[in-house]
Amino acid sequence: MDDNKDIKKEPQMAITPEVAHGIYSNISLITHSNSEFIIDFARMLPGLMRPEVASRIIMTPENCKRLLFALQENVGMFEQKFGPIRVDMPMKQTVSPFGGEKGEA
Repeated sequence: MDDNKDIKKEPQMAITPEVAHGIYSNISLITHSNSEFIIDFARMLPGLMRPEVASRIIMTPENCKRLLFALQENVGMFEQKFGPIRVDMPMKQTVSPFGGEKGEA
C-alpha cells in the first residue's frame, strides 16, 4: 500500500514551447465590468506612439481575486529572499482601452 496516496498533488499545467518563451510587458491596463476583469499586458517601446497590447486576459472576479492573493504571496516570498521591491513612482493608468477614464494599472 502506498502511504503517499492521500497527498494532494497540484495539477500540472501543459506549457507549449511557444508559450514557454513568454511575452515581455512593461505596462498593464485593467478594466472591468460587473462580470469580468480584462487585463491587457502591453509594451511601451521607444518610438511607439502608444503601448502595443501583447496579450489580453479575461477573468471572472473570483479568479481575479485569486490572482491578487497569489501575486501578494509571491511578492512577499520574493522580498523575503531578495529584499524590498522599490517602486519610485506608482503608475496610474486613467485611459480605458474601451474609451472613457476607467482603468487603473
